[in-house]
Amino acid sequence: MLLAIDVGNTNLVFAIVDQQQIRHQWRISTNDRRTADEYGVWLSELLGLENVDQNEIDGVIISSVVPATNRALEDLCQKYLKQTPLWVGDMKTKLGIDILVHNPSEVGADRLVNVVAAYEKYQKAAIILDFGTATTLDVMSDEGAYLGGIICPGINLSLKALYDASAKLPMISIEEPKHKTIIGKSTVEAMSSGIYWGYIAMIEGLVQRLKAEHGEMPVIATGGLSSVIAKKANIINHVEPELTVLGLKAIWQMNKS
Repeated sequence: MLLAIDVGNTNLVFAIVDQQQIRHQWRISTNDRRTADEYGVWLSELLGLENVDQNEIDGVIISSVVPATNRALEDLCQKYLKQTPLWVGDMKTKLGIDILVHNPSEVGADRLVNVVAAYEKYQKAAIILDFGTATTLDVMSDEGAYLGGIICPGINLSLKALYDASAKLPMISIEEPKHKTIIGKSTVEAMSSGIYWGYIAMIEGLVQRLKAEHGEMPVIATGGLSSVIAKKANIINHVEPELTVLGLKAIWQMNKS
């Protein structure tokens, strides 16, 4: 079995993957002060709850955009799993795609992993829309090359900034507004419309401009809020919540073979 670890700015995901599917997946908040021992205890308990034998893990792959967590995760793999992890972003790790940007090392590992997964499944040009700490739109060619992308503030980040900077605005949940009109009749309704419809308008506008530059192509959405936004964003063609984990699995298999 493979342990795939995806370290994002907000959350850290551990997934147990076999040849057929993602068997188990757990998510915790990213904290660069956690030690290898803390990770080890946490992971051991979760594996036990699912009756997964830790000794069955015969490989680990890690994608990280938070360098401060890397040492502890490396130690976790060595000490508790007796495995040397494969790191996305290491010069020795093959991705199987061309990265056609000025400085490939600047591109977030998670974004490249998403491109690998999207190309393996769809085998054609696409826009990958990821709702994470940042909202990113990345363009992939028909040959699976990464052409570049767009980075915007994430929905939760924007909402928190609005709350922190305003004395009278409350914190609200991110969901499709329950009121029927675009305008709100209360502060909460107005904020809900602004966050939800505002982000849909933003991604629809950006996708329209990307297609004007690169041609018609499907939009593949991933990230925690992808299914919520996809309900009303007609430009989203496919929702793939597990895209990053599937990409890690594909990269592992590519390098193992």
